Amino acid sequence: MSSSFDGNLRISIFGQSHSGGIGVVIDGLPAGERIDMEALQAFLARRAPGGNAWSTPRKEADAPEFLSGLVNDTTCGAPLCAVIRNTNTRSGDYENLRDVPRPGHADYTAHVKYGGFQDVSGGGHFSGRLTAPLCVAGGICKQLLEKRGIFVGAHILRVGGASEAGFSVTGLTPEALQRAAAKPFPVLDDGAAAQMQDEIRAAKEALDSVGGVIECAAVGLPAGLGDPMFDGMENRIARIVFAIPAVKGVEFGAGFEAGRMRGSEDNDPFYMDGGAVRTRTNHAGGILGGITNGMPLIFRAAVKPTPSIAREQNSVSLSRGEDAILAVRGRHDPCIVPRAVPCMEAALAIAITDALLERNKVI
Repeated sequence: MSSSFDGNLRISIFGQSHSGGIGVVIDGLPAGERIDMEALQAFLARRAPGGNAWSTPRKEADAPEFLSGLVNDTTCGAPLCAVIRNTNTRSGDYENLRDVPRPGHADYTAHVKYGGFQDVSGGGHFSGRLTAPLCVAGGICKQLLEKRGIFVGAHILRVGGASEAGFSVTGLTPEALQRAAAKPFPVLDDGAAAQMQDEIRAAKEALDSVGGVIECAAVGLPAGLGDPMFDGMENRIARIVFAIPAVKGVEFGAGFEAGRMRGSEDNDPFYMDGGAVRTRTNHAGGILGGITNGMPLIFRAAVKPTPSIAREQNSVSLSRGEDAILAVRGRHDPCIVPRAVPCMEAALAIAITDALLERNKVI
């Protein structure tokens, strides 16, 4: 399976949802970086299951065990390996999915690619559970970036038909960027949170699920990170973001809305702010030609509804070669969006750290 990111940072994620554990190996971290374990655990807790009414009732501590790469909580230059043990599994809930795949899930495509030998329990290696080790890597990268004055944050922009205003695209501060992270339901506007939670509650009561949109940003970035063509910042970020299950679309800055604009509207006028070049607007989302321009880097990701729903759905029996009806059992999120917010932050932090390592060799 292609479960590795091979850049200046090399990250490999292993395990399955119901295997003995899941984990990550990170190679390329600079030595001598002290990791705040309490802050890392707090970051992982934002993604962990079982903490509220809008997530799966499966409870996991998601406490990483570091097998290598750290000495006295400080990176030593060796590959860092972290394992998170799976302790609350109910694999029997998924046995019927070996024959009757979930619509909207990778059950069928995994069956075709791996000849029926794939692990179906909890979605196996295709599960959102694998974002926990991604968040270990991203949480470490966030700490490295913050020491260098670069801050990453995200919030829920939309759930179903309920939405809130986005980040300030030009005057975004670290404090405003990180405000949502301190909340159990990561939004900027608490009034919008109530509406979004109503959307989740209604979907759950209907034995259904609902999707949404997450907005993620970084401030403090220097101009000049990234490359044109295949290694542009958009490319690096999107590659990692699409490793998060359920992500179906990514846009930067004005995104698809730019297709409705004229050049005079979409172009961000430059001006001098002291000795720094800034822009009056930020339709580019902080990236021009694949390279950061020093403005806030902003992107949004669309997250589809959780495919595992209790409502009956049309599917097929792979063994009998005939149509079948499926009602999914087990424990599932009625909306994955709230728990995906730290995953987006992790993806962005990894991409920025990778670009910094390329420019500076040692960040």
